[in-house]
Amino acid sequence: MKLTRHPENPILLPDPTSDWETYNVFNASVIQHNGLFHMHYRAQGLDWVSRIGYAVSTDGVHWNRLNSPVLEPENADETRGVEDPRVTQIENCFYMAYTAYSGSGPEDQDTTPMFAKSRNLITWERIDPLVRGEDNKDHFLLSKKLNGKFIAFHRRPPSIWLAESEDLISWPEESMREILKPRPHGFWDCKRVGGNGPPIETEQGWLMFYHGYDENHTYSLGVCLLDLVHPWKVIHRPKDSILKPKEQWELRGDVPRVVFSCANIKVGDEVYVYYGGADHVIGLAMAKYDELLDFAMHG
Repeated sequence: MKLTRHPENPILLPDPTSDWETYNVFNASVIQHNGLFHMHYRAQGLDWVSRIGYAVSTDGVHWNRLNSPVLEPENADETRGVEDPRVTQIENCFYMAYTAYSGSGPEDQDTTPMFAKSRNLITWERIDPLVRGEDNKDHFLLSKKLNGKFIAFHRRPPSIWLAESEDLISWPEESMREILKPRPHGFWDCKRVGGNGPPIETEQGWLMFYHGYDENHTYSLGVCLLDLVHPWKVIHRPKDSILKPKEQWELRGDVPRVVFSCANIKVGDEVYVYYGGADHVIGLAMAKYDELLDFAMHG
């Protein structure tokens, strides 16, 4: 089972006329709302600080973007940037999980997994972080509460973890569980794994997309199936990946040999996976929903 790249890839490029998205646009979140596709993406400009831009589309392929970022650094946690947005709609509110990068202090305390909320997808209000003082990122929220609690997936190296909260502010340590580890030497995901976009709810379970890298530091994408009621339980995890770097713009860029996704959404009978290529541009790859789900169950 492999994703099919869209023939118009890459679908979003840096803007050389802009000072804040001059060099790289990548790692985009995309959701559908009111008949439109809404993209939030990481951008780097002349100062190499990451900001989050916004674009809108009627077809998920061709985009119109705002001239200014919708989220940019405003405190010490974010000195070097706000990165890798993942947006989830829960009830009548939108929640963005993003990584704050300080660029100062010990390497294992440079990143803080943050949340923000919005009613309109443009203006965002920051919320307290998931955790502080550890190397933690690649986080996102489940699209519904379970037993009245928010469910967050996050990455404590080298694995994917799950956490629970009643208010998005307090995340008790006892609620945190390790759910997916790297596999042994030789697999595409043998060194480190992290979550992609919010999982897709299916009758068979939560279809979760994730990334991993190997000994050559090549980032690839894969899927697994989680239990609907107890999402910390992995029902099945296929051995093979679904997307590996192949195109020149995936192999060569700011960070080579990388496909890295923050969005996977069901569009009709297909799943659209939006991903950053080599930390430089944004691509789109698709698969039939039924085929992808069957692969997650039996691959």
